Amino acid sequence: MSITINMQDGLPLIHRQVWGRLFGRCIEKTREAGGHSVEEAACLAGMETCQWAAIEAGYVPADVAQLRSMAGALECGYDKIATLAFLCQGAWEQ
Repeated sequence: MSITINMQDGLPLIHRQVWGRLFGRCIEKTREAGGHSVEEAACLAGMETCQWAAIEAGYVPADVAQLRSMAGALECGYDKIATLAFLCQGAWEQ
């Protein structure tokens, strides 16, 4: 018995996971540097805690308003967070 694995089929999923996790880690590290808990950051951004946690876990939001509120909560420039989101989302494209 042999098993054949087609790596090409799973590659887009792997790319999304890697780039999403990169975005999430950047958000997490910025939040931690600011001394905020997930709950505090979410509250400052006007988000639910579960939404913020999903982003740190790898979800890359496309909503400009959400990115702006996150930038405000993190006290970092919107341009930085929007560029990172754009790059991470763009990496999903083939």
